Amino acid sequence: MPNIQRALISVHDKSGLQELAKFLAARQIEIISTGGTARFLKEQGIAVTPIEQITGFPEILDGRVKTLHPKIFGGLLARRELPLHREQSEQHAVRMIDLVVVNLYPFREVVAKPGVALEEAIENIDVGGVALIRAAAKNFAHVAVVTNPAQYGEVMAELEKNGGELSEVTRRNLALAAFAHTTQYDAAIHSFLQGEVETLPSSLCIGLEKIQDLRYGENPHQRAAFYRDGLSRTQGLTGARQLQGKELSYNNIADADAALALVRTFSEPCAVIVKHANPCGVATGSTLVEAYQKAKAADPVSAFGGIIAFNREVDGETAMAAAELFAEVILAPSFSAEAQRIFSGKKNLRLLALADFFQETMPSFEFKRVAGGVLVQEQDDRKDDEQIFKVVTKRQPTAEEWSALRFGWKVVRHVKSNAIVYCTADRTIGIGAGQMSRVDASLLAIEKAKRAGLSVQGTAMASDAFFPFPDGVEAAAKAGTTAVIQPGGSLRDADVIAAADLYNLAMVFTGIRHFRH
Repeated sequence: MPNIQRALISVHDKSGLQELAKFLAARQIEIISTGGTARFLKEQGIAVTPIEQITGFPEILDGRVKTLHPKIFGGLLARRELPLHREQSEQHAVRMIDLVVVNLYPFREVVAKPGVALEEAIENIDVGGVALIRAAAKNFAHVAVVTNPAQYGEVMAELEKNGGELSEVTRRNLALAAFAHTTQYDAAIHSFLQGEVETLPSSLCIGLEKIQDLRYGENPHQRAAFYRDGLSRTQGLTGARQLQGKELSYNNIADADAALALVRTFSEPCAVIVKHANPCGVATGSTLVEAYQKAKAADPVSAFGGIIAFNREVDGETAMAAAELFAEVILAPSFSAEAQRIFSGKKNLRLLALADFFQETMPSFEFKRVAGGVLVQEQDDRKDDEQIFKVVTKRQPTAEEWSALRFGWKVVRHVKSNAIVYCTADRTIGIGAGQMSRVDASLLAIEKAKRAGLSVQGTAMASDAFFPFPDGVEAAAKAGTTAVIQPGGSLRDADVIAAADLYNLAMVFTGIRHFRH
């Protein structure tokens, strides 16, 4: 590729632009620009040729049309090695453009705002910018395209080193990044618009942007990376700030996500400890440290090496208590200066602060890869209506039992199926997760409570799906539980209810199942 002689710059994000433009101008590279970008460059004292001076046509329709012109796209798409292209370009006074620097209207950022109007979203759909990027990327044999300010430094360094040239490898890599950029952009638009009119569309565009490489995948021999989902309108863990600790692994992020999803469902001070995608302790308290101590007591053996999530700023007292346990990750909305000082002594511990911790999540999809395809479903983020809850036994739950049943129902939907949770109104006592039969989940939860020195006597039991047989309820009753909450819907519901009545249990049917595979 000959030396770059002419560059077109049109950017929304102007970070780093002054340095890049001054570098190009110093190399006698002509700069063509549009609207706000041209004004910015002029204010910096950088020579710039307005786009309308090239096209002979003004920007119109409030800036919707400014670069879409043959003299611009001819200069981008012409194959310089073909005589016909050179002849036609000369005939129509089309001059070549060697470098395109473009980034797009911030559509994703705009639609992430709560309650964004459709009109505002539409006006932030970039048309000309995308067309410029695609044209330049298609003709990467002759044109270099830069779509991210993070690329400026490398581009300037190579131009300096190679006397104003960019290698074919660099141009190809820039084109790949450009096509990925426009793919993500289009996926975000598709996601927003289909969310307005259709739940599960006939085709689904997913744009993924790599945030970071991870230490490894589920196992050390598997490579892994963390990507931002272009379909999501909330940041979640992609917006977390890591305050300290070693690099995150695949399992760290997966478990942190499970902990975050659960702890955010509580409004009172809450602590959640997760191990291998399942909560092993959940509790609320009048203070955060009280909640943590109760959550840890639920299963201190499993808590070792787990993920801890808090829904309040972590203070010094809570940090002192949590620092006694070996944990992989602690996440919270924020950490006090004292808490950060305490945790700084544990160099490998990862602290994650989530600025949008309390931001209400928007409807989204979950994906599961299977052979030859992908399963897609809506997230199970339904807020269950207690108006449809139904007491099906002779005995009504007491007020205290109702509080425990509500607590258990919040937690059990976050446990791998088959799932059973024994709890009081403010803490889990025993959790049975991921068992092949529901009675085994019930018995495992009882056994785990015993190992932790706890008793299920007087607890409530929550089940994520119906009991196919009375045995799970019978096991709970014999262990001392007094109330049960479950979806109902089994062919043997009558037998299960009869067993509950026999043991004088109160049983509530919710009418909704919460499997989690």
